Amino acid sequence: MSWTRDEMAARAARELQDGFYVNLGIGIPTLVANHIPEGVEVTLQSENGMLGIGPFPFEGEEDADLINAGKQTISELPNTAYFSSADSFAMIRGGHIDLTVLGAMEVAENGDIANWMIPGKMIKGMGGAMDLVAGVKKIIVVMEHSSKNGDPKFIPACTLPLTGKNVVDMIITDIAVFQRPDHDSPFKLIEMAPGITAEDVKARTTAHYIL
Repeated sequence: MSWTRDEMAARAARELQDGFYVNLGIGIPTLVANHIPEGVEVTLQSENGMLGIGPFPFEGEEDADLINAGKQTISELPNTAYFSSADSFAMIRGGHIDLTVLGAMEVAENGDIANWMIPGKMIKGMGGAMDLVAGVKKIIVVMEHSSKNGDPKFIPACTLPLTGKNVVDMIITDIAVFQRPDHDSPFKLIEMAPGITAEDVKARTTAHYIL
């Protein structure tokens, strides 16, 4: 039995620590905001110039002027601060963000990540992905274990244009969690979804990892 998108986000939220400044990517990572552990206070940052992002608004309470980097409507908090995107990227590039949770199309066994474009398909732009993987202290990838056509996404080497080299610290998929203590070590399988065996993970993964 695979984890749902919400369960994957909840697992990623367990990595948050009190006082962290956190950037959440587009897609499943945005759900992490709904699963911040009780007693843990984190400040969410958005590349478009917002520090201190509140919960998603209820239907009818949306403010079209309040959006995150993924153009989703969000809410503000009493301590929310606004600034230019230049200042926002200075925070990221200056190493002031503790953790980012990103989606990906591919992650390689050496920690390379490809998550910004598929050649031949229209894209909106680079976004902040390359800055995030280069400037943030810890990189967590949350993604489906396999693509829509069943191909593995945790693979020996990325085939798509890279976002960053040797940057991923943790991978959370719908069937398993992989982690490595440093960027010189291989990924280790540390958790599996209920009903998923180590053999199941091996059959659906082409990347090298350790048990």
